[in-house]
Amino acid sequence: MVRPIPVAVFVSPHGYGHAARACSLMQALSDLDATTRFEVFTLVPEWFFADSLTCPFSYHSLLTDVGLVQATPLVEDLDGTLTRLDEFLPFGTGQLDDLARTLDELGCQLALCDISPLGIAAARRAGIPSVLVENFTWDWIYEPYTESRPAFSRAIAALAELFEDATIHIQTEPVCRPDNRFPTVPPMSRAPRTPAHEVRRRLGVPDDASMVLITMGGIPWHHGSLHRLEEHGDVFFVVPGAASRPERRGSLLALPHRSGFFHPDLVHAADGVIGKLGYSTLAEVYAAGVPFGHIGRPTFRESAPLAAFVAGHVPSLAITAEEFAQAAWLDRVPDLLFLQKAEGSRINGAVAAARTVHRFQGGG
Repeated sequence: MVRPIPVAVFVSPHGYGHAARACSLMQALSDLDATTRFEVFTLVPEWFFADSLTCPFSYHSLLTDVGLVQATPLVEDLDGTLTRLDEFLPFGTGQLDDLARTLDELGCQLALCDISPLGIAAARRAGIPSVLVENFTWDWIYEPYTESRPAFSRAIAALAELFEDATIHIQTEPVCRPDNRFPTVPPMSRAPRTPAHEVRRRLGVPDDASMVLITMGGIPWHHGSLHRLEEHGDVFFVVPGAASRPERRGSLLALPHRSGFFHPDLVHAADGVIGKLGYSTLAEVYAAGVPFGHIGRPTFRESAPLAAFVAGHVPSLAITAEEFAQAAWLDRVPDLLFLQKAEGSRINGAVAAARTVHRFQGGG
């Protein structure tokens, strides 16, 4: 019998984007070596991994990162973030010893970290290598906030040291702070599973109608203008996270976060996507080539590099937070649907990242 190769995976719980990227890497690693088994440490719900992966994993509920506390998907709570960071950092000796002991008992020989600093510290204490996967690190994100809240400086210094300590460092496009010491891979995303026509059939979207997906990631948000989406017979709006169970009201299809539809399938089935400019949505839209109406976050440092990448690689238009809040974006839906889908296949960076990790593990 072939013994499984246990790999620890530490995932930031800031939204679902880091978990989506981690899942794309885990699946690609499993495709290279089916004996790989994953031990996932995070507060992202277990169901997200169960729905995203076909490879074996075990789940460990653990706060591995603070990131940013969000007041809404588009607005950060800086004071709340500082409070959480003071509770999170520095890591206690007993905490790291316990976690290192757990990794040893599980037989883990490697720790994948997206972008969890705790995973890097735990791997170091356990004497195993760590792999940091990122398109930004939190120390870089926090830097602009020091003007109004100097207390961020303490976390910046601690996190910069931790992130530098990773054994392998892989950057994923769109990279916010490129470093030529590290390999760079294209956007990483989970691959679709179901043909677009089958997804649309299950949703009840007619063949001659357009379908627009509205997504704000895994952070709860108030759907104040949903009633405006109910009377557009030629355009159907699919909104994950808008209901506790699937509901259809005219041209509105409101879904729970866990709906039975795989999010990449929804993206690939759509004629256009409107949503928060976050990494996983961008990566999935990039892979699908569908037009993207993106809502930026001017106070979030990642937003500008993501917007620049979208402008160069994805048919797109920018939507302001005010337009989105007031449903003024509805007037721009025809412009979005007028854009042509990008032609040609896109390389999934998860495959390249998995090969880098696999070679490091001695897989050739």
